[in-house]
Amino acid sequence: MQLCLDAQSRFEAAGIADAYNDATRLFLHALEQSLGKRVPRHQLAQHLKQQAPAELSTAFASMVAARAARQPVSQIIGRRAFWEHEFQVTRETLDPRPETETLVEAALARPWQSVLDMGTGTGAILISLLAARPDATGQGTDISTAALDVARANAAKIGVTATFTRADWYAGVEGRFDLIVSNPPYIALDEMAGLAPEVRDWEQASALTDGGDGLAAYRAIAAGARAHLAPGGSVLVEIGASQAPAVSELFAAQGAVTDVLRDLDGRNRVISAVFPAK
Repeated sequence: MQLCLDAQSRFEAAGIADAYNDATRLFLHALEQSLGKRVPRHQLAQHLKQQAPAELSTAFASMVAARAARQPVSQIIGRRAFWEHEFQVTRETLDPRPETETLVEAALARPWQSVLDMGTGTGAILISLLAARPDATGQGTDISTAALDVARANAAKIGVTATFTRADWYAGVEGRFDLIVSNPPYIALDEMAGLAPEVRDWEQASALTDGGDGLAAYRAIAAGARAHLAPGGSVLVEIGASQAPAVSELFAAQGAVTDVLRDLDGRNRVISAVFPAK
């Protein structure tokens, strides 16, 4: 018990908002490493009453130090829950976030048989879509070979068949798709300093920002969308809360009918761009 209380106090001193839950998640992971199996959360209390073995205390202390340095819990334990699965995460990938599930939900509400996920990272979006629609085909692209390795491992673990290709947006992509999805780097360079340390200091910068105004990826995606979509195809892209007008305009200029989708907190989160068949 004292181990978790001490960790919680240390996290609170470091300015971590959800100190109790973080301490609990890390202790459960340390238990998993010590016992060789996962421990359900409801069994935590009985383990906290017991004297912690030395190897458990050592492993937990290392995790606590990492979290106090503001490393995200998901990176420390190496996984993050998203939609219906758990995904391996590393410092080379963007940590899948609950708000991105808005995009997955929107995609699964429309008809498609082929999907392209640009800037796939962990593969969380693409794999979630293909797991829910096993008769469909999908390709994930990323400029990072390390991220593609993570995505391939996640697909294999979850049992999804997908193609993963190194590409710089459309450069390296062949064929046409019913649906294009992306959660691209959309944070403007001048906004990076204001991010939480867990994001700014620990996540892959190239997955967060384009080094400019945060709209470069949308310009590229919108400009090449019609050439890579099947007739009547559509695009779904995640956006920052203030970017809806600018991103909608980029797709409308290419002939798309656009709509803004909100996440569960009511924030503008996804732009839907449907390209009518000519």
